[in-house]
Amino acid sequence: MKVPLLLTQFLDRAVSLYGDKIGVIDEGKELTYRELNDRVNQLSHGLRDLGVKKGDRVAYLAPNTLEMLEGFYGVFQLGAVMVPLNIRLKPDDYLFILNHSESKVLFVDQELYHLILPIKDKLETIEAIIVHGKNPETNEIAYDEWLTQFTSAPFQRPDIDEDDVCSLLYTSGTTGNPKGVMLTHRNNYLHALITMHHLRVSDRDNYLHVLPMFHVNGWGSPFYYTANGATHICLRKAAPELIFEYIQKYQVNVMHMAPTVLNSLLQYYEQHVPIMEHPVRVVIAGSAPPPAFVTRVEKELGWEFIQVYGMTESSPLSTVSTIRSHLSDLPLHEQYRMKAKAGHAMIGCEVKVVNEHGEAVPHDGQTIGEVVVRSNGVMKGYWKNPEATMETIRNGWLHTGDMATVDSYGNIDIVDRKKDIIISGGENISSIEVEGVLYDHPSVLEVAVIAVPHEKWGETPHAFVVTRPGHTVTEQELIAFSRERLAHFKAITGVTFVDELPKTASGKIQKVHLRKEYWTSIGKADRYVN
Repeated sequence: MKVPLLLTQFLDRAVSLYGDKIGVIDEGKELTYRELNDRVNQLSHGLRDLGVKKGDRVAYLAPNTLEMLEGFYGVFQLGAVMVPLNIRLKPDDYLFILNHSESKVLFVDQELYHLILPIKDKLETIEAIIVHGKNPETNEIAYDEWLTQFTSAPFQRPDIDEDDVCSLLYTSGTTGNPKGVMLTHRNNYLHALITMHHLRVSDRDNYLHVLPMFHVNGWGSPFYYTANGATHICLRKAAPELIFEYIQKYQVNVMHMAPTVLNSLLQYYEQHVPIMEHPVRVVIAGSAPPPAFVTRVEKELGWEFIQVYGMTESSPLSTVSTIRSHLSDLPLHEQYRMKAKAGHAMIGCEVKVVNEHGEAVPHDGQTIGEVVVRSNGVMKGYWKNPEATMETIRNGWLHTGDMATVDSYGNIDIVDRKKDIIISGGENISSIEVEGVLYDHPSVLEVAVIAVPHEKWGETPHAFVVTRPGHTVTEQELIAFSRERLAHFKAITGVTFVDELPKTASGKIQKVHLRKEYWTSIGKADRYVN
């Protein structure tokens, strides 16, 4: 008899083999895996009491906490679908996602409740809002009191198929509204098996949740660290002083994070030189770092640097930058350069870089093509958006929209984003969404937004603006205008005023020329990548 690949099996395994081991630490509170499972059962019983059934969507707006972690398994036991929300959005973003996903229940942390309050009356399908750590003045259901009403007895699970959707993750695209990526139990399960091998996950790991769990489930960490009986250490805010404190206090030996967070740790280390006496693996995804960055991490911090690459639509990871054994004799500077690339395909993943005809580009480190992926991690599709699904998955291959080269060793190096997505602090930003907001300003005639380098965030949105005749507007006014209407990480950080925007014969704005113009203007045209 075929046994379906279900994520609930991961916690079952942890309880069976590591029941009395500390499974979760959250702000000093420690729970064994057995105690975590008791709370998960209470949550599942509570959700059933609210009328949640198989296939229903349950949304979470929370930082990295015990409540967020137990939410995955509590929701999965019903065969329901977890909808983790990015905590850095605006109320109108949540309104769209909650209504579009047709979520039935919303769990929200008290410190984020103010983001839901303005849109509460416009929510079309939410039947209950439950608040983690509720204050007395908040007029909603208090999570802890609500949870204690229900038994921790084993939950009778419905029949669940491995191809059933378990996660609905909203990601920015080239259009203003985000798209809901449908991932199945099978997607996440096989991705977990593959990734735990490449990242060498074991029951000796003390994993610090630096990367937000809403961020493709923190790259699947609630799954494969649980399956291996590792200890989860929750972190509400990725402050460098807290990270170093937790590393020392809890003997943290593995973390996943965006390059910007790692950069803040390097800056903190320079000033304070905290003592670290045990090995640490740090897993990075996002904008490709310079080799010098890798060198600093491995030599100054003494940590192992692992670059990975993926996207929400592939569960997410597809490549890893670890040095293969037969290349370990290469000079260190070449190894560091290699580690800074997206790397080679993980087991079970087929990754190619192809030209416009679908042909693989030569492994010369120069020829640019689009990254395409075929694996068991590739999404089921976009929720209620078959057109976008067919556009993204063609002939069984996921077209990522990322442009890359391949070196002579078969390592993929991301050089640009075909769809003009800006990655700031590990978050995707749609340039078209930002442009749409700026077009609402009465003084803006035309605008194009591109990514420009930023010391802290990796890159941020920069606007090229043509003003309307007879109008005047300053850079600071447009920055303030965008910050008022967008989540702050999406707002522009600079403006270049121009008489006209470069366009093709058909009228399409040529952002490639704007990028080159920007790099030239700051005197670094030699670093510009077309």
